Amino acid sequence: MPVRHLYVHVPFCARRCSYCDFSIAVRAATPVDEYCAALRQELDGLRAELDASTLETVYLGGGTPSRLGGLGISDVLGSIRAHAAVATDAEITIEANPDDVNDLAVAHWLAAGVNRVSLGAQSFDEPALKWMHRTHDADQIGTAVRTLRRGGIDNVSLDLIFALPEHLNRSWKSDLERALDLAPSHLSLYGLTVEAQTPIARWADRGAIVQGSEEEYEEEFLAAHAVMVGAGFEHYEVSNFASPGLASRHNSAYWTGAAYAGVGPSAHAFDGAIRRWNVPAYSEWIRRLSNGESVIAGEETLTSENRDAEEVYLGLRTRRGVAIGLDQLPDVQSWVESGWAVVEKGVGSPWLRLTPTGWLRLDSLAVDLASRRARLANTALGATSSHCYI
Repeated sequence: MPVRHLYVHVPFCARRCSYCDFSIAVRAATPVDEYCAALRQELDGLRAELDASTLETVYLGGGTPSRLGGLGISDVLGSIRAHAAVATDAEITIEANPDDVNDLAVAHWLAAGVNRVSLGAQSFDEPALKWMHRTHDADQIGTAVRTLRRGGIDNVSLDLIFALPEHLNRSWKSDLERALDLAPSHLSLYGLTVEAQTPIARWADRGAIVQGSEEEYEEEFLAAHAVMVGAGFEHYEVSNFASPGLASRHNSAYWTGAAYAGVGPSAHAFDGAIRRWNVPAYSEWIRRLSNGESVIAGEETLTSENRDAEEVYLGLRTRRGVAIGLDQLPDVQSWVESGWAVVEKGVGSPWLRLTPTGWLRLDSLAVDLASRRARLANTALGATSSHCYI
């Protein structure tokens, strides 16, 4: 399967956010030269794979890629172009913190080919931003959006977090309204989860915070759907909303099972059959590359059952949905009656899509449907085998 998508993990952050359990490296000063040199080494090892590819999307995630500054981003994208062809209409995204955006950096990003920026806004509420240990304030979000547009980058996405603890008294509706006032092309809305080994987890263990209820989570999720769709956005994936035609092409490739390459510490890659992932620690990634060692930490070969289950999960999390057999219609009838799903006529078979209410039950519904499909497949295989031996 040809690789047309590349993910680059940039692990650096000025500080760790209170909710974050990602693979990051907190640095007061970002080791730009060291990182870029190591990245070139890893790309050298992928030359055979990338030589045969024309990249349609490149995504720099983190961490905080904007910590590399203008010249660092230019170096990274220059190295990528030296190792692979990049389509003239490729989507090239970088994640950025609002306080890293300035005219000079944007000029470098644009010249290097960046045409989409995902800003980690998270909230417009000052107490909430401080509680999350963010490095920016609310005013810097709007300033960053205007700076990007003035510099020629119009495709701007905002990340926001909902389901914050009650004691913050943050208005979710106000956050959505302030985001829409900036006219972004895309919004990613994530519910807060308490991950182990994070400051939030420690606060929760001490009883210092009280998480919102499931009902409050559902209320804010459904409110976001209503507000965003009412503003003309397409709710194309459980956490993502886009103006028509501006869905994330890179993330959409993940959700359709496309092959992708990944470089940088903790980056994942998938060739259509095998999933690989790199060592998570930046120091270990550097050490291995310096010693000429592989940075791959592990790999998994997907079985046909794994692939089928993944196809169900990825399909259900998007508005695309999944094709189902006529024999599966009775299994999902209760979902339709509960308002969790709709079944539409497809080409050759019915098509199942989850509603926003169904997306709130995505994990359990996907497991249920995948297990039912596996049982049907095994039953059919058994019948075929019996017939062959008669």
